[in-house]
Formats: sequence, structure tokens, C-alpha cells
Amino acid sequence: MTNLTNEKDKKAFALIRNKITNYGKAPSLREINEVTGGKSPRSASLIIDRLIKAGLIIKKEREIILANTIKSVNSVNTIDVPLVGAISCGAPILAEENIETYIPVSTSLAKKGSIYFMLRATGNSMNLAGINNGDLLLIKQQPTAENGDRVVALINDEATVKFFERTNDAVVLRPRSTDNTHRPIILTNNCIIQGVVIAVLPDDIIK
Repeated sequence: MTNLTNEKDKKAFALIRNKITNYGKAPSLREINEVTGGKSPRSASLIIDRLIKAGLIIKKEREIILANTIKSVNSVNTIDVPLVGAISCGAPILAEENIETYIPVSTSLAKKGSIYFMLRATGNSMNLAGINNGDLLLIKQQPTAENGDRVVALINDEATVKFFERTNDAVVLRPRSTDNTHRPIILTNNCIIQGVVIAVLPDDIIK
């Protein structure tokens, strides 16, 4: 979005990209107006026309598609995965205010039909599991996990990444760290799982 100077255009394109990437279809004119403050369908249509002229989207048989999906047909197939910031309990992971940027990821990793997001790892509680401070984690969004999965769980309104283990009476989130101050976290069975770690990526891919 570096070639966009109009804030309304930026908000509209972020919405369009998010909806197409994660839900397979573009937002309605009403949804575009909701994020841009537009008052009529014409307002949203003018924004769409500007995004087409900017080369960011394409209108094909009355359907809006992202221009970069056309460019990548003859190369590696990718989808844009949102890198999200802090996650609050009860708030949607992929809410617009959480999204920092989008990163193209191969469909061999982020498979079509599922929703993915990325988080930045902080701290060293999982460094023996190959997750270091600053690494980018590709997460498949899902509310359940199997024993041994590396999961993103919400605890006290903050996201944590740990190994998942379910017992008869509780859920245990286990660190794997060179720092023995990190201890397992024992929760009841209503532990809130946001997703499972699919891949660990270096932070320099967005620099």
C-alpha cells in the first residue's frame, strides 16, 4: 500500500485484501463504506476505481480480485497472510486494527480452505523448540489442538506459545527452554486455543 496516499483508499484496500485472502470474496460496497465513512454506494465505487487504477485490484466479470494473484499464476502460488499484533481476549484475531502488514506465503504451507495468521514470538520460553525471540510464527487458526502441538493460547488477555498437553482433568501448556524459570502452565479444560504453529520463519523476511 506504499503507493496509496488517501487514507480511505488504504483502509478499503486492507479490508478487500483481508476478506479475499481469508474468506474468498471481496467485501460489499456497504462494508467498504463502514470502514471509510462513505455515505453511498457511489462513494465505495469511486474508491474501487482508484484501487484499480493503482494496479492493486482487478475487476473480472463483476468480481473483484487481487492483482498480485494474477501476477503469481506462472510462479509460486502464494496467499497473503496477515501479521497481527497484540491479541485481546474476546477480540477477533484478524480485526483490522490488529493487522500490521501482509506477508506472501506459499500455499504448500498455508493451504487454501483454512485461515492463517502470523505472530511475532517474544521471549525465550520455546527456544529449545526452535522458536526464538523475534521469529515469525505461521499459525493455522483453529480452536482445538492435539497433544504435542505448538499452540497459541490466550491467558489473561495475552497470547502465549507453548506445547499443548491435555490430561483427564486439565490442559498443560509446557515451555521448552534453556531458562528453567519458565514453568508449565496448568489450566482447566476451557483453555482458549487460537491456533496451531505450522512453521517458524525468520524475522528478516519483513525488513
